[in-house]
Amino acid sequence: MDDAGTTVKRLVQAVGVAVIAAVASAHVGSPDTYFRGKAGPYDVNVSIRPPGVVPGLADITVRVSDAAVRRVTVQPVFWQTSTGGAPRPDVAAPVRGEAGLYSAQLWLMRSGSYSVYVAVEGTAGSGTAVVPLNSLATRRFIMERGTGFMLAGLGLFLFFGLLSIVAAATRDASLEPGAQPDPRRVWRARFVTTGAAVFLALAVTGGKNWWDSEDESYRRGLARPLTAEAGTYMDGSRPVLRFTLTDSSWFGGRTTPLIPDHGKMIHLFVVRSPGLDAFAHMHPVRVDSANFETTLPPLPAGTYRVYADLVHASGFSRTNADTIEIPDLSLSSAVPSDADDGWRTPESVPVPGMLKSESMLKDRSIMRWENAGTALQAGKPASLVFSVRTAKDSVVELQPYMSMRGHAAVTRVDGSVFVHLHPMGTISMASQRSFLQRATGDTSVAAILAAASRYPDDTTHTLHDAAPGAVSFPYIFPEPGRYRIWVQVKRGGQILTGVFDADVAERQQK
Repeated sequence: MDDAGTTVKRLVQAVGVAVIAAVASAHVGSPDTYFRGKAGPYDVNVSIRPPGVVPGLADITVRVSDAAVRRVTVQPVFWQTSTGGAPRPDVAAPVRGEAGLYSAQLWLMRSGSYSVYVAVEGTAGSGTAVVPLNSLATRRFIMERGTGFMLAGLGLFLFFGLLSIVAAATRDASLEPGAQPDPRRVWRARFVTTGAAVFLALAVTGGKNWWDSEDESYRRGLARPLTAEAGTYMDGSRPVLRFTLTDSSWFGGRTTPLIPDHGKMIHLFVVRSPGLDAFAHMHPVRVDSANFETTLPPLPAGTYRVYADLVHASGFSRTNADTIEIPDLSLSSAVPSDADDGWRTPESVPVPGMLKSESMLKDRSIMRWENAGTALQAGKPASLVFSVRTAKDSVVELQPYMSMRGHAAVTRVDGSVFVHLHPMGTISMASQRSFLQRATGDTSVAAILAAASRYPDDTTHTLHDAAPGAVSFPYIFPEPGRYRIWVQVKRGGQILTGVFDADVAERQQK
């Protein structure tokens, strides 16, 4: 750390160039959107797999538990349009052999933020759930070498075949049967064929140039994170972590303003690497238009992965992922900048590689992973259920933590996956509120900010779990491998963090 207290270090990409496209989406390496909530009187679980290319088809599945449901429709609405300007809703088809499961595909024609209106109709009436979705071009398809050679061969065949047709038509078309062309016809055929070859060559060259231009335009449109810087400095005896947006699009007004999610402008996570034995979830406060600062918790020195969750007024959510060095501060305590900041230090974290179903919290209560024995498979929906009890196994009462029963952070051990989970899934509540506000017709930034800031009055999402002292998180692990899970709850005014390991297997094909 610089004693002068003014040095801000450039963040180094933690997960490499291959993850850059995924970083620009809502969560690192976890592109699918999962929502659990209500559509009127019906409980719904919605899973959306974006196409990764734009335009492209998104795969949507909707699971409803009520047998009285008759019809499910889905409709994509771009953030700059209303439902009146959106495509007509598509009817989701029942999945054969899966009671209560419906599926559909939706075209996403533009990059940006969408809301998917999931409408459910049945004997109990009708209702609609609004599910935010980022539409991003995160990948570029590459033609296989064998296919390229095959198409090149077919192209040459067509090229020379067309020239032979031109030559024959020019030389022989008006001859009597059995007559031989004279030298004039032969030379005219050669001249016309040469002209046709030049024309075709120019057409092929023009087509290639057009294709290269389109490809370059698509490359420029591939999703990327906002560039940012982070670093530490001392403000007297107070250690400070600063997060700074440096992207030209931010200063050029090419992005919509940030809005608070759960009352916080930024959710900042730091995870010590490679041991994953120190963790903090912080909420920096805005210093100016581009700088956010928070008091650094008493974390041990080391290299930390940094994940910053941001939500824009358009409903677009993103996670920036980088690394930072935290020096040895020799601090045993710290007063957080925000009462909802929470962290976990190494002394009580399980040894990496040791799967545990229980984690002791700092108030000596026990967090238990209730379904730790359930086999987890990549690409298969899972519900992660946790409960908190006293050392004498008595149920404890949890307080709402940023309007939720709890929060969770999940990362793959190599850092290629990171996601911030809620009991309602992977979506941002601020994004959902942004779209609900737009549906009223008032799309001003002030109205959207006001809607996003009303989260303390909404207790809907604290009641997903009927069992006292319990919290669950729906999620679909995107890849097999080992994961670490931090679960945060609030009790007695304290933020408590439990930590667990999970092994995720390849999905078994039916």
